[in-house]
Amino acid sequence: MSRRAGLKLATALLVLGAIAALVLVISRRPPEVEVLTVRPEATELVLAVVGRVRPLDLVEVRSPNPGQVIELLADDGDQVVEGQALALIRATVEQAQTEAEAARVRAAQAQAAEARLAFQRTEALARAGFAAQAALDQARASLRSAEAALTAAQATARASAARTREFIVRAPMAGVILVRPIDSGQVVGATTPLFELGSLEGLEILAEVDEAYADALRPGMTARAAASGAEGQFDAVVSEVSPKVDSATGGRLVKVRPTAKADLAPGRSVDVTIVVEVRPGALVIPRQAVVDATTAPKVYVLDADDVIQARDSTIARWPSQGAIIEQGLAAGDRVVMSPGELRPGDKVRPVSPADAD
Repeated sequence: MSRRAGLKLATALLVLGAIAALVLVISRRPPEVEVLTVRPEATELVLAVVGRVRPLDLVEVRSPNPGQVIELLADDGDQVVEGQALALIRATVEQAQTEAEAARVRAAQAQAAEARLAFQRTEALARAGFAAQAALDQARASLRSAEAALTAAQATARASAARTREFIVRAPMAGVILVRPIDSGQVVGATTPLFELGSLEGLEILAEVDEAYADALRPGMTARAAASGAEGQFDAVVSEVSPKVDSATGGRLVKVRPTAKADLAPGRSVDVTIVVEVRPGALVIPRQAVVDATTAPKVYVLDADDVIQARDSTIARWPSQGAIIEQGLAAGDRVVMSPGELRPGDKVRPVSPADAD
């Protein structure tokens, strides 16, 4: 029994020794590390912004004269034509003045007709020798004075009627009523918006872009856009870049227009991706592969012996999902995907991301 016990003990010690040796070998093996072999590829430098849809032409309609709104003739969503009446402003005094001027015109017309008849009678008597030349001259002067008074009265009446018509608020263009912020009976001033009118044809997307990136934008640049929350995209083009920087926000206004008709409601938020530049042979790596990205950017690459070497790098200063390496890497370099706790000089066992999965 003691011999058997000794054999069992010896066998157990051998097994334990083998396990210990195996653990030691495994512990000394270099760790597996995901490695990306960089290759040149066409890369877009894009700028992603969020904009708002608005009609190409947007007009705030106001009354030229203050007063009380006595009737609204259009509401939100109504399509109107140019010159269509939208609202009536109370104009009691102006209407009375117009009626008074019309009465003066009628009186001047009667006086002119009477003066014309008197001149004609005097002219006939003068030809027959029964009226002196002085009487004919006086009748002619009276006729001219009456006709001048009639012309003046008609001009005053037209001016009064035009002022009265200013109390009828009309559409300055064809379009659709987007907003009607007032109600009937409200007293409005000359600066009070009565309606917001948008054009029927065409729309544009307005976005504010940080001044640090807006300098690179130019009219004519292509863009991709999609209504926020929607899946479908549509093509667009930059139509205008404001030359002015908003001192309060540090942004510049950029306008983008769809290249084809788009069915978007005014005010809808739209995600816009502007293609600023296409680099045909850029080297792009995941941003997590960059060490000390904000201070002294560098990447870890493997040499021929699979030992990590630190490589100083220059990253394009442009917002993008991946880091665009301008200097410090060459095609074929093997870059450590997740540097983590690794340090230069560490030996590793490289695996591709596909193998790691």
